[in-house]
Amino acid sequence: MFVRPSLTSIIRNTTQPIRAMSTIKAHSIVYNNYGEPLEQLKAHSYDINLDSLKPDDILVQTVACPINPSDINQIQGVYPSRPEISIDALPNLESPAAPTGNEGLFKVVATGSNVTGFEKGDWCIPAGVNFGTWTTHKVTKDKNLLKMPKTISKTQAATIAVNPSSAYQMLTQFVKLQPGDWFIQNGANSQVGRAAIQIGKKLGFKSLNIVRNRDNLDELVKELESLGATKVITEDDNESKDYGKVIKQLLNGQEIKLGLNCVGGPSATGLARKLGNDATMLTYGAMSMKPVSLPTGLFIFKNLTAKGFWITGNIKRHPETRLETINAVIKLMEDGDLVDAKYNETQINPNEVSNEEFLQSFLNAIQNSKKGKQLVVFE
Repeated sequence: MFVRPSLTSIIRNTTQPIRAMSTIKAHSIVYNNYGEPLEQLKAHSYDINLDSLKPDDILVQTVACPINPSDINQIQGVYPSRPEISIDALPNLESPAAPTGNEGLFKVVATGSNVTGFEKGDWCIPAGVNFGTWTTHKVTKDKNLLKMPKTISKTQAATIAVNPSSAYQMLTQFVKLQPGDWFIQNGANSQVGRAAIQIGKKLGFKSLNIVRNRDNLDELVKELESLGATKVITEDDNESKDYGKVIKQLLNGQEIKLGLNCVGGPSATGLARKLGNDATMLTYGAMSMKPVSLPTGLFIFKNLTAKGFWITGNIKRHPETRLETINAVIKLMEDGDLVDAKYNETQINPNEVSNEEFLQSFLNAIQNSKKGKQLVVFE
């Protein structure tokens, strides 16, 4: 397992810095104004001269980057954390713009003369937010990167910072669950939900998982059970008061101590009703676009605690958890306890793509995101 003790500490090596007399054409997705992605996104290109790298510079090439809901919300201007729209955001901009993309995997192409912690070919991910991952290449500093091991897949490395890390923190940082304890979640078929099932299984937790009813329900239930789900029920079951008897029999005297809500509306209400005394419900999403409505009695008579969870905010409040979480998730992936998430891939050749082709690839991926998770792969 790879362990990096701090964002600023660097693993030393004796490799000579890589310099070359050549120019690379970089392409980046940007926007000048907030709005709908299909209307606002543009492709911006500029030249990077490798021989002009500053001593502390690192040139990276993107390996893969996902299309996350938070990326779309940033472009729309409704996400709390957003990159600044600035004329200095990228070289040679004709008007103020903001780079897009928060999550992704990169490989080192070249380093400045003072860089000793990275060498050509190393994998790395952004150390913070608003990095601008929807790009072919980027010049940055070593303090802005976290090295990744190649003992995990490119998909795992490119998507490690948001979904599996959120699942790990929610399961481990708010309620001291013990092996054999229960947690409940809606949106169990989401990437966070699937990660929570697997991480929970490894930690010895039992999971009650809520999914939408669908034509292939039996197939989905078997799939989630193969990941480690203890029990899978539908939203109809969740909202049915009569189904409570089935849940009571399933728990066999135990109480559910933790709930993970990413749906809101009636789904969140049904989830909360299944929680035990002194339980905690964490809300990290609102897929139904409906508010969370909780019965007053749950607060008065069950002492329910309801909190919000946002991994960016949680890391800002507790920065030490960033590396702790990443290292823990890497170990789970290396040990085979957390398998590759399912993504539909869009392929881009970073060295032979035009601005028009680059932009269209991302627009297509955004449009296809309603059909499943999208990963743009640079090969």
